[in-house]
Amino acid sequence: MYYNDFRGLKLSALGFGTMRLPVLPGGGAGDINQDALEEMVGYAMEHGVNYYDTAAPYHEGLSEVAIGRALGKYPRDSFYLANKYPGHQIQKSYDPAATFEGQLKKCGVEYFDFYLMHNVNENSVGVYTDPKWGIHDYFKEQKALGRIRHLGFSCHGDVPCMEQFLEVYGDIAEFCQIQLNFLDWSLQNAEAKLAFLNGRSLPIWVMEPVRGGKLTKFDEEIETRMRALAPGRSIASWGFRWLQGLPGVTVVLSGMSDLGQMRDNVSTFSERDPLDERECALVFEAAETLKSSVPCTGCRYCCAGCPQALDIPRLIAMYNEMQVSFSVNIQMRYDALGEQGKADRCIGCGQCSRMCPQQIDVPEILRRIDEKISALPSWAEICRKREEAARKQKQTE
Repeated sequence: MYYNDFRGLKLSALGFGTMRLPVLPGGGAGDINQDALEEMVGYAMEHGVNYYDTAAPYHEGLSEVAIGRALGKYPRDSFYLANKYPGHQIQKSYDPAATFEGQLKKCGVEYFDFYLMHNVNENSVGVYTDPKWGIHDYFKEQKALGRIRHLGFSCHGDVPCMEQFLEVYGDIAEFCQIQLNFLDWSLQNAEAKLAFLNGRSLPIWVMEPVRGGKLTKFDEEIETRMRALAPGRSIASWGFRWLQGLPGVTVVLSGMSDLGQMRDNVSTFSERDPLDERECALVFEAAETLKSSVPCTGCRYCCAGCPQALDIPRLIAMYNEMQVSFSVNIQMRYDALGEQGKADRCIGCGQCSRMCPQQIDVPEILRRIDEKISALPSWAEICRKREEAARKQKQTE
């Protein structure tokens, strides 16, 4: 295992993310296979992994308990534990003190080495920055008391959202966790986010390095070329090695679900071995095979004449992302547009298409977006169900 420096600490380049833990056969997200998890943690500790990441919503609220129990078998100073404040969840009110105390209890620790404001995005940044909830001041105080050693934030928002957040948290934010991989380099504007954070000298933690497994399987021709260039390497290792060549990346989190994935990832991070120029060209070629994109260049000519004032390039970018995979994060960012910004506001006048240099049938694309998203629960409904599951869990404790 190789390590990166963070404020005098040596952090393992590979971190164990606990959003996709092993579950019992036939079980749901809350049925964590504790024995399998502890075997994975044992292997990780033995091979130098010292960073472990959890959060309140993971595995129906039970990830914190499970990883806390697994790590409880080891000396407290032999690992770094990270947790997060769920201000991104839609609630009537926010109580950072009650949440934080509960998280310490669930994990069985007296302090967190790392603590993040969870999932800062265009929809949640207002919660985090609203002084009436006292979130900034409370966690600043916990850091001063030593109950949090290092504070940061995870972010699915774009650069302006990061700037808005840092206007309030710039005095205490020490690092930022973003979704970063060779697919989202262009699909989610990750290249610009990386440049922004490097410009602010904020170390970068990576989430979704292989897009939940999406970047571990390509067509046969691409995989054959990968194996020829890197014999003995897994396909998954290409995503991790691509990240090893980026400036500012300190920890790469992988949500591993079994011991085989753990072994493969530990092997990949046994030494720093970033992709060379030919390999980088191949991963971007591989990324293109996953896209069936609408060729929007973001010129914004369509926006000037839209009677509904829709941010059409932004909606098309979401559509392109949906073509690869649909995630809760897309639903969340879509809801953040507000009722006036959603695709169903399109009246089909065609003014946008007449202005489009790429001759995109914009009303048709907006219709498809609305059709797909309308069939799914809203972000508010997702949060309501999670809150209900958490209440039921508390009743059984």
